[in-house]
Amino acid sequence: MNTALSTQQQFLQINAGLVAYLQTVNKVPMLSAQEEYELAQSLRLHEDMEAARTLVLSHLRFVARIAKNYAGYGLALADLIQEGNIGLMKAVKRFDPEMGVRLVSFAVHWIRAEMHEFIIRNWRIVKVATTKSQRKLFFNLRSSKKRLGWMNQEEVADIAKTLGVSTASVLEMETRLSSHDVSFDHPAEEHETVAVPAAYLEDLRHDPAMVLEQEDWEQNNHQRLGLALEKLDPRSRDIIKKRWLQENKATLHELAAEYQVSAERIRQLEYNALNKIKTLI
Repeated sequence: MNTALSTQQQFLQINAGLVAYLQTVNKVPMLSAQEEYELAQSLRLHEDMEAARTLVLSHLRFVARIAKNYAGYGLALADLIQEGNIGLMKAVKRFDPEMGVRLVSFAVHWIRAEMHEFIIRNWRIVKVATTKSQRKLFFNLRSSKKRLGWMNQEEVADIAKTLGVSTASVLEMETRLSSHDVSFDHPAEEHETVAVPAAYLEDLRHDPAMVLEQEDWEQNNHQRLGLALEKLDPRSRDIIKKRWLQENKATLHELAAEYQVSAERIRQLEYNALNKIKTLI
């Protein structure tokens, strides 16, 4: 009971802090185009940190507004705002007022990029999007779906064409979005019928039969390699041992100096010897 009450109090405190923050940033005066230009020039030409501070503070309300669009991912709005603020500061640092655009237009990309990265890192334990096309699908697939449930072939083809990705990528991302994280060894509740992975995923590394099989496989390979090396001429065998089988491996030039031939000749001998070993094994 006390734990539940404490959790509720923490939630209320966080929510109250967020409301106070939003009220505060909305009171910060917005800048005119001329004021913004002069502050940006001062920062760019003279590294004026007070100008940078004013530019950031006057745009915090826009970060909060953008963050609300990502509320459907189940992450705390305060965390999204915090990540977006980092993107805003990066944008202010890189903003060139001579480009002829307002800071808010320039900063949107940086703000969203930081939020996207945060969402992908924290939405699941296992990352669902790593490549550029997967990231595009992650943030567009849910809004592109016309209904709940699995998509049909026509819908998959339409989304793939719109987003410029393959149909296989769309199907794979739909599967990832529909899945959920499962604890490896969390005990199942009484009403749950699905067993946790610890119940059916065995660790066979120390199974006596597997250990014996691995040792036998390694011993057999070692014997076959030894027999193959014996079939080589002494020079080729020595080159292979020094180039591949000893801890401090010799270079081509070191062996070339030892046998008084060119490094290219040592490379040829090594190549021929390796091919012969592969054939014999």
